Parts: sequence; structure tokens; C-alpha cells
Amino acid sequence: MELTKSHSDGTVCPVACTASIIGGKWTLLIIRDLASGLKRFHQLERSLSGISPKTLSERLRSLEEEGIISRKMYAEVPPRVEYSLTEKGQDLVAVIECMRSYGKRWLCK
Repeated sequence: MELTKSHSDGTVCPVACTASIIGGKWTLLIIRDLASGLKRFHQLERSLSGISPKTLSERLRSLEEEGIISRKMYAEVPPRVEYSLTEKGQDLVAVIECMRSYGKRWLCK
């Protein structure tokens, strides 16, 4: 992943780095849903009305690669897969709560 450099001294901008991970459509909503605990794929799919299974799979894979979520597979028939936030992912919940407060105050009447 290429990081955006926006400081005059050439250092990498932490806001740009974070935005590159969580800025994709649906990503923050997936994290929001996982903040309440373990979820299975179909639970996330139902909660995120309008997301395609392909997009959900891509976002989950990307978040797992970034260390934001963990994926646990169970050797059952049918296979069961559960997703949860890692410590790194839990730290993003505060960002979502700030966005919720902002939205309630300024955007949602």
C-alpha cells in the first residue's frame, strides 16, 4: 500500500494512512457492527443492507490483512466462520463513536 505524504518535511500523514484503511465504502459500518462482538458472515450481510456478498468478502479480507479483524474458522458442516475486532480494530471504535456524535449533532435531525 502506498502511503500518502502530505507534510512539507516528507513524513507520512497519519490521517492519510488511517483513511486509506477505513475510507472504503462499508468498511466503517463493518467495524461498527463488529464492535458489539462476534459476527458471522450472514449476520454482517443482513445488517449491511445493500452490500453484495463479494464486496463484504473483499472488505473482510482487507480488514483481516490490516490486522483490524480476526477470522476464526470452525471445522463443521456447514463450515462456520466468525469475525471479531482485534485490539487494533477496537481502537477504531472511538473514531466511530466520534462520528456518531458528530452526525447526531450536525447531520441527523
